[in-house]
Amino acid sequence: MQGTFHFPAGFVRWLVALVGAGSLAACGSGDGATPPPNTGVPHTPVAAVEIQPRDLSRHLSLSGTVEPRVTVRLAARTSGAVEEVLVEAGDEVEAGQLLVRLDISEARAELARARAELESARLDYRRAQELRQRGVVSAAQYEGARVALQVAESELALWRTRVEFGSVHSPLKAVVSERFIEPGEAVQAQSTLFELAALDELVIRLGVSELDVVHLTAGQAVPVRLDAFPDQAIAGSIRRISPVAQAGNRLITVEVALPPEATAMGVRPGFLARVGMAIDPRPNALVVPTSTIGMHEDRTYVFVIADGHLRRRHVETGVTRGQWTEIRNGLEPGETVLASNPLEMREGQAVRIVSLRD
Repeated sequence: MQGTFHFPAGFVRWLVALVGAGSLAACGSGDGATPPPNTGVPHTPVAAVEIQPRDLSRHLSLSGTVEPRVTVRLAARTSGAVEEVLVEAGDEVEAGQLLVRLDISEARAELARARAELESARLDYRRAQELRQRGVVSAAQYEGARVALQVAESELALWRTRVEFGSVHSPLKAVVSERFIEPGEAVQAQSTLFELAALDELVIRLGVSELDVVHLTAGQAVPVRLDAFPDQAIAGSIRRISPVAQAGNRLITVEVALPPEATAMGVRPGFLARVGMAIDPRPNALVVPTSTIGMHEDRTYVFVIADGHLRRRHVETGVTRGQWTEIRNGLEPGETVLASNPLEMREGQAVRIVSLRD
């Protein structure tokens, strides 16, 4: 009986490896990737990414309400009944303009009494001076007359001021945004009479996180868009950055000033404003997926794919934004790197690119 021929075990393993490599090459031939040279060594299929510049700038997008920079709640400085109100809400007023008169009849009467007492004190002082010169009155009596004159002068100044408090004037050029009184009402000292808004300086106060505010500076240009004028961009600028964060949310208030002509353009307090701008600009940064970066001997690295093999390349990394990490040094545009976890691969490993990631 004719004997059966057996192939040597080493030949069988060589044949299986050769068939497996040929199958992988056939599967990858349809994706456009160039297969590595057929060396007889199995090539691990991998995904890769080509190094290209990307915009890695940080984008800031916030919204806020247009407000007057200066708002004054004008209060009464004395109590009394409202005698006359001379302005309405919405009226423009000049600095020093009379807004309201209060009934201060009692204060006027006290002012008249203070004038009479002052005149009496002056006469007493003059008489004391004459008598002092003759040596008729003592030094104490003379000093008493002098002090009484000073008290009368102070009393007159006090009631003159209280009478003046009966007329309330605008402290600045502004618009009356709110009016809280009507003729005949009784008001107390410190009662709010009007709210005045200076519309020549409009601002937007934004709450900015600590991560973003470090990239902002006073005077920096800020593009502003209003929902009321969606097709019109307004050039604002950062007027002030608060030196401290808010206690509740740790946001820092950034005040954006609108241009002086904003009011003439139709911008009003209360309009919703939106700010969108790039901060920490990095328009042409070389980046890799963050997941492709490994650590070796306390240095960061990626695997560069060259001639079908992995080559460890130490790199200097920068900022990370989303899934991308900036590479400051170590790579050049056009190079191809492994797009998966490098810890699962090894230096010099033979690979075959089956897909390129964007």
